[in-house]
Amino acid sequence: MWPHKTYDIIFAGGGTTACVVAGRLAQADPSLKILVIEAGPHTRNLNEYVQPAQSIRHIMHPGKSFTHHKAIPTEALCNKSISLLSASCLGGGSSVNLMMYTRAAASDFDDWEKLGNPGWGSKDLIPLARKAETYQVPKGDPAVHGFTGPIKVSCGGYEGNIGRDFLEAARAYDRERQSSVSLADSMDSNDFRTTDVYGFCTKPVLNLLLRTPPVLVWPFQSWYKYIDARTGKRSDTAHHFIYRLLDEGSQNLRILTDRRVVRVLIENNRAVGVEYLASGNVSRGENLQCSINTAQPEIAYASRLVVISSGAFGSPAILERSGIGSLDHLAESQVHRIVDLPGVGENYQDHNLMLIPYLSSKESDCIDAISDSVEEVIKLHLPEWIEKGSGFLATNSVDAGIKLRPTPDDLKELGPPFKQLWNDYFVSAPDKPVMILAISHGNVSTTPSPPKSKIFTMIYYTMYPCARGYTHITSGIDPWAPLKINPRYLEDSADVAVLRWGYKHARELARRMKSFRGEIPNGNPDFGLATMNNPSNTESSTASIISTASSPINPNAPDIVYSTEDDRTIDEHIRQNVSTTWHSLGTCAMKPRSEGGVIDSRLNVYGVGQLKVADLSIAPLNVGANTYNTALIIGEKAFLIIAEDLGIQSRPSASSPI
Repeated sequence: MWPHKTYDIIFAGGGTTACVVAGRLAQADPSLKILVIEAGPHTRNLNEYVQPAQSIRHIMHPGKSFTHHKAIPTEALCNKSISLLSASCLGGGSSVNLMMYTRAAASDFDDWEKLGNPGWGSKDLIPLARKAETYQVPKGDPAVHGFTGPIKVSCGGYEGNIGRDFLEAARAYDRERQSSVSLADSMDSNDFRTTDVYGFCTKPVLNLLLRTPPVLVWPFQSWYKYIDARTGKRSDTAHHFIYRLLDEGSQNLRILTDRRVVRVLIENNRAVGVEYLASGNVSRGENLQCSINTAQPEIAYASRLVVISSGAFGSPAILERSGIGSLDHLAESQVHRIVDLPGVGENYQDHNLMLIPYLSSKESDCIDAISDSVEEVIKLHLPEWIEKGSGFLATNSVDAGIKLRPTPDDLKELGPPFKQLWNDYFVSAPDKPVMILAISHGNVSTTPSPPKSKIFTMIYYTMYPCARGYTHITSGIDPWAPLKINPRYLEDSADVAVLRWGYKHARELARRMKSFRGEIPNGNPDFGLATMNNPSNTESSTASIISTASSPINPNAPDIVYSTEDDRTIDEHIRQNVSTTWHSLGTCAMKPRSEGGVIDSRLNVYGVGQLKVADLSIAPLNVGANTYNTALIIGEKAFLIIAEDLGIQSRPSASSPI
């Protein structure tokens, strides 16, 4: 493409947000020379990325498309070293995530703005969420959803019976929540304000809702996915913002994969380029410059701007290797300090995840064979996916769920550890969920499935944990050196209380599902065993495991009684099994420098000119949702900021798929 190595803009990282910004800029000003340097491989038209069902395989068996991190052992996690992963491929998390369409609370963005970030409130960011998407759903509210953007949102191409079972159980069991939300203004839990609406992705339910008058048998809301309804393919930023431009012959955008940025080159307190290293030995493709086998660092120069976009682990690491960070941390890795910025790598936040598998009936539509990489099963479903964009390969296995807030009775269960957090953070923000509870028609847990079994998994994860961790480099020159990471999971008892409540609520629903056929002992707290006909319970506890069942329990059965010892058993199970949701953020926080901030509201790194950060690492506070949507919003906002800085006039979004 260009024989020289000087560009106008260089992106250090090619993840979700970088693809949005680079693609928008390349289209807005064809004269710009833009370089994107990505540590991982290409994803272009590869089934392992674009087939939605294969997202389960990424989660269960993460491979070359991920960077694997190990946290330091902590007492709160039983002295285990927890695994923390980040996507490492073009498109980042959008290319490998579970494609769950969940959006933050409006108050999340308003909280960002209150920290001194004008232009980052919900009134400014919700229009950008609309701009990014094509909402392939009947009757979507144009005030909150978009219909001309590049990223597609739909039900996907397959509807299983597990989601229906979940909703039927919820309708029969969760009467208190049903009563509180049945007259809600909105049935859309992704309108940035609605919570406590059980969501199910099914066309028959939509038909009920669209009747005149509507049939409201239960507060339904479709649980949508980042899947193109027309093609049945994943809707990611690499394909829709980058590959599409390259396919159209764009000459101002260069993509380097399998190369890792070591540091930003800084002269006179101004970013002038980056140093990077290649890894592996990947063949070279047309306009897609892949890696060569070399150990020598290479340099690319930027005449106008360097944008670091390597995620919550990668972005602070690049800053620290560049001499930007805490004096103490830089000294430990023998890095010469250029800017004293103690907030770099601090403020690490995530969502805490639990996965509980249950035995399912033989009639259940389960995706286990595909997630277990049974190639003959994939081949069986391949023709339908290719020809119609539907079938087992066109789903992520998650059809139902809820953004959950506690009822008054739940608050009693959560107890004193959570009460102060509830009063301080949630009472005045009714749009903030405490957790998301969802169901997968397959085993997405680490618990092995019994032979010849079918499994569904209860998925639940906290939205605003108290934990604030950190990530720092251990080498100033080696970008593959392990990071020193402590997420500080479960060090606050309120975080444990929320996960304990989530386990109990999910268990009550699971036992009442039509497809329920038992609990897997290894996947549950060690309460002891029982059967439906021979319970192993006491007056103070009815918590024993039902290892086999011929049918669900009666919907009107009393709730399980847990003893104090049972609660301790649940807490131990949580500490042994909690994991990351891969929703890491916050480590280059956008807030005042005096408060530990790393960048200002224009994304500028404090103390260095022509250097910005744009990815989830800039989020100063957590968001009550899966983070893909927030990454898209950050990308759209970053494009507007950079375009304004460079004097580029943004093209109207309606005139183009980008």
